[in-house]
Amino acid sequence: MSVNYAKFNEIDIESFDAVVVGSGFAGSVVARQLADMADMRVLIIEKRPHIAGNMYDEYDDAGILVHRYGPHIFHANSQRVFNYLRQFSGWLGYQHHVLADWYGTYMPVPFNKNSMEIAFGPEKAARLIQKLVDTYGDERKVTINELREGDDEELAEVADFVYKNVFLYYTQKQWGQTPEEVDPSVTARVPVFVSRDDRYFQDTYQGMPIYGYTRLFEEMLGHDSITVCLNTDATGVFDLEFLDGSEDSKLKSISILGKAFEGPIVYTGPLDELFIGRFGRLPYRSLDFVYETYDEEYRLPCGTVNYTVTEDYTRITEFKHLTGQKGPNTTIMKEYSRPYEDPDRQIPYYAILNDENVAHYERYRALTESLPNFHLIGRLAEYKYYNMDKIVENALDLSRELVAAAKEHQAR
Repeated sequence: MSVNYAKFNEIDIESFDAVVVGSGFAGSVVARQLADMADMRVLIIEKRPHIAGNMYDEYDDAGILVHRYGPHIFHANSQRVFNYLRQFSGWLGYQHHVLADWYGTYMPVPFNKNSMEIAFGPEKAARLIQKLVDTYGDERKVTINELREGDDEELAEVADFVYKNVFLYYTQKQWGQTPEEVDPSVTARVPVFVSRDDRYFQDTYQGMPIYGYTRLFEEMLGHDSITVCLNTDATGVFDLEFLDGSEDSKLKSISILGKAFEGPIVYTGPLDELFIGRFGRLPYRSLDFVYETYDEEYRLPCGTVNYTVTEDYTRITEFKHLTGQKGPNTTIMKEYSRPYEDPDRQIPYYAILNDENVAHYERYRALTESLPNFHLIGRLAEYKYYNMDKIVENALDLSRELVAAAKEHQAR
């Protein structure tokens, strides 16, 4: 069935058992599970004029299916997650490949045996590869930090090459920081792969929804017990009541349309925005996208090319590689990383993780601790980086808890 849309000012809030803020994977999975497993009537409040959050895709004027908020490739090792999502879509068995543009020469990313031959030449690369296999084993991912910590000067040279030619400038563009300022967990994600496997991901389950992500979300949210209100900002429809008048006072209740809502409220948006930035905005990086269409079948040799030593954009994505579309023209997307400065104009994409910012977030999160029916989930609500498979897994876990609580309440 189709998605049930409604205007927020026309709904009866008393007819709903749960409210979900946001229709990305976190919110949509929870909404569907509550509707399916607990027969709950769920209201989804969505700030944007469409469902699917950052996963939203649509056909452009050239007829190319494009991702409007950056490329999204499903990959997971969880059969549970894959089985759940394939209820709502068939899947194209796509394997993602990424190349780094190294001064006009393409080399695979993550940096691997094939990359090493391009960078160092066949003879020296053979020696380096053997050292890597002898030291770390074959088919292993070794971080540049690990290579630098060893005693072998040639392996340290490999680390330095990757650091300078794959990581350094790309990181400066992506985060607006020097690599030393970036959280170590980000640095650790840049490996040398002791393998000839050129795939960007090695997960068991990989692919793309055959008709696109938006269609998948339409199937997920097409349920009699789910209603979606688009163009509705939670900050404009939630009335927050606090225990007292102090700046750090915790929440007592959330009212919607003049009534304190006692059912589950699942919040997936930026937590600082819910509280109107009372402690100052949480730092994020935002993104700008520039689309270009060409009268040629393909523009790039693979789905994504990272520009690690040149250009002011970070990467280009060519969507036809991802979606399997055929045709005489193609659309590419250049991606620019920006500081997040204007919530009315920009979208927060990546939390800037360091001790100070996490403490800043925790001050906001503490405001919600006293409200047992308020649940935070997702990248923005938790101020964390998650891949989509982890978001779906966390949403299934939260749904299980909420369903169990609802059934216990119904049994009383």
